Amino acid sequence: MSHSTVPRDSAEAKTSGEPAAPPGGAASSGAGRRAGKRPERKVGFRVRFRRDRTLILMTLPAVLLLLVFNYVPVLGNVVAFQDYDPYLSENGFVAIFESPWVGLEQFERVFADSEFWHAVQNTFVLFFLQLVLYFPVPIVLALLINSLIRPRVRAVAQAIMYLPHFFSWVLVVTVFQQIFGGAGIIAQTLRDHGYSGFDIMTDPGVFKYLVTIEMVWKDAGWGIIVFLAALSAVSNDLYEAAAMDGAGRWRRMWHITLPALRPVIALLLVLRVGDALTVGFEQLLLQRDAVGPDASEVLDTYVWWNGIRNQDFSYAAAAGLIKGVVGLTLVLVANKVAHLMGEQGVYKK
Repeated sequence: MSHSTVPRDSAEAKTSGEPAAPPGGAASSGAGRRAGKRPERKVGFRVRFRRDRTLILMTLPAVLLLLVFNYVPVLGNVVAFQDYDPYLSENGFVAIFESPWVGLEQFERVFADSEFWHAVQNTFVLFFLQLVLYFPVPIVLALLINSLIRPRVRAVAQAIMYLPHFFSWVLVVTVFQQIFGGAGIIAQTLRDHGYSGFDIMTDPGVFKYLVTIEMVWKDAGWGIIVFLAALSAVSNDLYEAAAMDGAGRWRRMWHITLPALRPVIALLLVLRVGDALTVGFEQLLLQRDAVGPDASEVLDTYVWWNGIRNQDFSYAAAAGLIKGVVGLTLVLVANKVAHLMGEQGVYKK
């Protein structure tokens, strides 16, 4: 009578009711699992381009415009280190190679100019007013619109507030002039009733606040669209669960809505800090003659005046380069602060 030999592990497995180990032990099992996985293959550039060529071709015009109008002009900053004279050659581009190098002389002229520091002061004052008065307005309006129950009323309110964003600054300044100017509706109405008129548009004392109000009226709608898009990703189940727990409208807004907006607020705040030295060139230039340069001169108009009007191109390029470097530094600092506060910012860590 023959006796078959059963492995000890299999016999113990049968006795305990557990599945038997495969022959070869754990090493064979690990090898089997490794053999069942396919190694990930890296997709080459040609394969990705062939797969996504439609999307790439759609973005190509935008990329070309970005290169031509944003990156190629950066090369012109070389004239900030020269005494550039466009009349040294019939071609202004060729004149760059024929102009003498002066090192940091143009930057020394900029820092020694009191008008430059006056423009810097006006720029930061306007930025502070826009940060305090303009930045919170879209957030508040987005919260109010989001609290509207009827979708049709919400859509109409959103469209009305977004409409001024499409108006040009020429039209916006003209509208404000017709309302608040010396010959505007308010001043004329006061004169008709025996009161003295006023002209806010030419008052340097209130000009900075007027500029901020103009920007709020024109561009608050764009911020509303951004914040409402972020709120659309918040699940209604959170609001319903909070309401069942007894949370009122304000508590739901404070504990659900505002935390959902934190990443968007941090991102827009970082970008706004990066634009601290860009406070509305066209808007201020249109009102420069009415209120005077002392109240309306900012870095953008300062660069324009010296570069285009005075044709001191090297000096204007140096001032513009300083503005760009400071703006980039502010973006990096603000982004670092956002990371320290637990937000993503413009780019990841």
